[in-house]
Amino acid sequence: MKQLAKLFLVLLSIQLTAQTSSIKNSPVLTEGNPSEQGMSSERLDRIDLMLSNEVSKGNLPGAVALIARNGKIVFHKAYGMDNSESEKAMEKNAIFRIASQTKAITATAVMMLWEEGKFKLDDPISKYIPQFEAAQILESFNEADSTYTTKPAENQITIRDLITHTSGIGYGMIDGDERFRKIYAKAGIIDAFTSKKILIGDNIKKLATLPLHHEPGQAWTYSEGLDVLGYFIEIVSGMPFDKFLRTRIFEPLQMNDTYFYLPKEKWDRLVAVQYRDGKKWKRFTTPIFDIDYPNSSGTFFSGGAGLSSTAQDYANFLQMYLNGGELNGKRLLSRTTVHSILSNQIGTIWDGRKHYGIAFDLINEKGAMAGGEGSEGTFSWGGYFNTQYFADPQENIIGIIMKQTQGPVNDDTGWKFRQMVFASIDD
Repeated sequence: MKQLAKLFLVLLSIQLTAQTSSIKNSPVLTEGNPSEQGMSSERLDRIDLMLSNEVSKGNLPGAVALIARNGKIVFHKAYGMDNSESEKAMEKNAIFRIASQTKAITATAVMMLWEEGKFKLDDPISKYIPQFEAAQILESFNEADSTYTTKPAENQITIRDLITHTSGIGYGMIDGDERFRKIYAKAGIIDAFTSKKILIGDNIKKLATLPLHHEPGQAWTYSEGLDVLGYFIEIVSGMPFDKFLRTRIFEPLQMNDTYFYLPKEKWDRLVAVQYRDGKKWKRFTTPIFDIDYPNSSGTFFSGGAGLSSTAQDYANFLQMYLNGGELNGKRLLSRTTVHSILSNQIGTIWDGRKHYGIAFDLINEKGAMAGGEGSEGTFSWGGYFNTQYFADPQENIIGIIMKQTQGPVNDDTGWKFRQMVFASIDD
């Protein structure tokens, strides 16, 4: 009887914490007529020509671009090659390693649990992962053997610090400070992109013992904070991180092609990462990480960079934000929570054309006045393998351009695409 009662409580808990239905019932994204959504077909044709030309000139091996307005897809096209060596053409449903575009999804999961009253954003992370309690700041570094000295941090790292990149944690192989790249490498920290049988909990506990760049909360340093929060989600929810995302975000939003590790039947849709070798594009490989990690049965669920997805799937995710936290009658976040996520969270630490919210950069008044990047409040980010997105709540417009390249490239499609999307608005 006790076991049955326990099972009932578990099932009840899952039911009560699942995404909720909404009195608002925005339709899923479907194709629409550009002119009916206030977009100029002629100007969208300019974008088509620009992307075709960039591929023809050899500046890109291939790409998929998607534009949606008012919940309707008005532009969705594929260009060039998925794999130039095998001459496989790019398809609209191609799957891309979205790397740091994972961060916004992880942050959404965190805020869903926050809405359930599981924690406060200003709770110290050590309350949930005790290894972070003795936070230390790097004081000196020995180049000869990568040893170092530290001093105790005055403040604890909070969940808010982790989700806004103000914790002081570093970022391994892409860290801007060579000392931290060496410290992380020596400690065996896994940043992402692995097919090894590694658990995020083991990696994060090891990360917690390493020094910080600076006092928590005092500066913005791009970090593995969202990886820490992936493990935190497991602790708070009682579910494996990948299962949480699948049941709580991907299934409700019909993100059916978004995974850490792809099912075998989808392996052939993963786009090859390519690099420019003279006039040819070749498949990229590196001894640093397994480039084909999504086509494996790995166990490392990186909250900062681990997911692969399609342009259509990611558009569904962004449309949920433009709808104030709801899509297809499923409410993932309250409108008030979305407002907080898309608000400046770090004060004047960023002082320019953008503010920083929760896992998104945000065009501010200066940026909107400069032109070409969207209205005030437009949010965006990108990924390590050359993927970009933006969404403008005022214009109710989404732009996504997916590519998979490494090394030096003559690629201006990111800024051109964004600028030309806004120039295509016709109402």
